[in-house]
Amino acid sequence: MASVAPVAAVTSQAGEGAAGRAAPSATAQLALATSAPARAYVRAVSRSADREDLLVPRLAEVEGLAEEVAPTHFQARWLTSDLTLWAGPSRSTDRLTRLDEGVKVRATGLVLDGWAQVEHRGRLVWLRADNLAKHEPAASRGFTAVTAKVTGAPCPDGSSVESGLTTNAIKVYRAVCAAFPSVTAWGGRSGSGDHGAGLALDIMTSGATGDAIATFVREHASELGVSYVIWAQRIWTVERSSEGWRYMSDRGSTTANHYDHVHVSVF
Repeated sequence: MASVAPVAAVTSQAGEGAAGRAAPSATAQLALATSAPARAYVRAVSRSADREDLLVPRLAEVEGLAEEVAPTHFQARWLTSDLTLWAGPSRSTDRLTRLDEGVKVRATGLVLDGWAQVEHRGRLVWLRADNLAKHEPAASRGFTAVTAKVTGAPCPDGSSVESGLTTNAIKVYRAVCAAFPSVTAWGGRSGSGDHGAGLALDIMTSGATGDAIATFVREHASELGVSYVIWAQRIWTVERSSEGWRYMSDRGSTTANHYDHVHVSVF
């Protein structure tokens, strides 16, 4: 969000002639050349009185200036962890308050050195940009418990998805297919990494169904030979299972952040 920088003090001296008057700085000239609301940012200093008087504008003037200089289009964002709000884009500024994970804020779109500017209760404040998500975290929506049991029966969708998959990946495919018959699109062996080795399966879904599938696979990880699950910009691994779901950094798109599919990798 654009802002008007504070202007250096403008000085005057009683009786000083035009010829002896020092030229105002470039910054001061810029401020004085703007409309009346610029008075909000000018500090007048009287040498004779040896004091400072802050020129306070009317509220209408300030609002008019803000609207003219920096029209703001807020973007909804959600906190991926408990975060502290700061007065500026640095921990050397004032610490304001702390917000809980999952809280919704409105981002202005301004990011400086890894800090994002957001609106909170009518104030423009700052927090770390890598802890903001473009979509509401699944934890905020609440996961749906699934009571379905694991089955090894072949999936009615056919065996083409199983081509090239390892035994455990096939177990995941068949179990999810049986428990969630509404799922009809899958991602099997392809590319490189776990997918290229047949050790991963993508389950194309979204919303509450994705929440339920991620929970189901996690609850049956031991039976299915699961090593980790990625869903809704979060990851759960067997090695760090005691930590539960852990948030991942923003990768820039719905697919890259795994909001349109559940990724499951197996041993």
